[in-house]
Amino acid sequence: MSEQTAASPGPLAMLPMFVMIPLIFYLLVFRPQSKERKAHEQMLKNFKKNDEVVTSGGLFGTIVNIKSEAITLRIAENVRVDIEPSAIIRLVKAKTASSEGATGEKRSS
Repeated sequence: MSEQTAASPGPLAMLPMFVMIPLIFYLLVFRPQSKERKAHEQMLKNFKKNDEVVTSGGLFGTIVNIKSEAITLRIAENVRVDIEPSAIIRLVKAKTASSEGATGEKRSS
């Protein structure tokens, strides 16, 4: 009887697998994470006074003051807290021009 041995794949046959694994990892992990980080940075740059936001700790508040190193939030009447801008995770409601006029702040003389 003659023995038949299975031919083992050469090193070049495994090369596509070693190329595909990092590519798949990049497409599934790094790319979505960088898109999310860029969107968050853009959101932080576009904050204005009176925008309503949520912090990573779950506090809902209204932006009162914006500085480069801290944002002041009003979380209740006469309660203000300073937080790092990176602690804000999402914008709840942006200040709009129509909401300013609807508050009835105009006084008649």
